[in-house]
Amino acid sequence: MTEKKTEEYKTVEDTTETSKKTGKKPAPKTGPRGRSKDKELNKTKAELGEIKDKYLRLYSEFDNFRRRTAKEKLDLVGTANEDLMTELLPVIDDFERAIKSFDENDNDDQDTVKEGVKLIYNKLKNITEKKGLKHMETNPGDDFNSELHDAISHIPAPEDKFKGKIIDTIEKGYYLNDKVIRFAKVVTGA
Repeated sequence: MTEKKTEEYKTVEDTTETSKKTGKKPAPKTGPRGRSKDKELNKTKAELGEIKDKYLRLYSEFDNFRRRTAKEKLDLVGTANEDLMTELLPVIDDFERAIKSFDENDNDDQDTVKEGVKLIYNKLKNITEKKGLKHMETNPGDDFNSELHDAISHIPAPEDKFKGKIIDTIEKGYYLNDKVIRFAKVVTGA
C-alpha cells in the first residue's frame, strides 16, 4: 500500500513539475461531472443566443413601428385640412366672380351686391358647420366665463345688474366639435 501511495504522489509531483516547466496548467480530469457541466454551459450559451436574437428582432420591429407611425403622423398633418380646403374652393370662386362682377358692372344696385355677398356667406357658413364649427352664443347680461370669454376691456356698468357681466360682444367665439377654438372677445361691466 505504501508503494501505491508513493506512486500517486510521484505522478502528481511529475505533473506539477511539467506544468512549471511549460507554463501551462495540467489538463483537468474529465469525468461524468465535467461533461455534464460542459453540456449545461453549451445549453446556457444556446439559450442566451436565442434570447439575444429575440431581443434584436423585437427591437428592430419596434424601431420600424416607430418610424412608420412618425411618417404616418407627418402625412396626416400635411393632408389634415385637404378636405376642408377642397370644400372652400367654391367659396373662393364665388368671391372671385363677385369681384369680377363689381369691376365689369359699375352699377349702383346695392341690393344685388348685398344678395350675392349673403349667398357666399351662407355657403361658407354651411361648409364650416358641416365640419363641426359653431359660434358661441354671448348676449348682453350673460355671466362672464373665463373658459369661454376673453375680456378685452372693462367699462363702468350702466346698471348694477351688469357688474361682472357681459355688456357687449366685440368678436364671436367659436367651437370646433365642442372644443373652444376662439374665445369670444367681450366687454364686461365693472
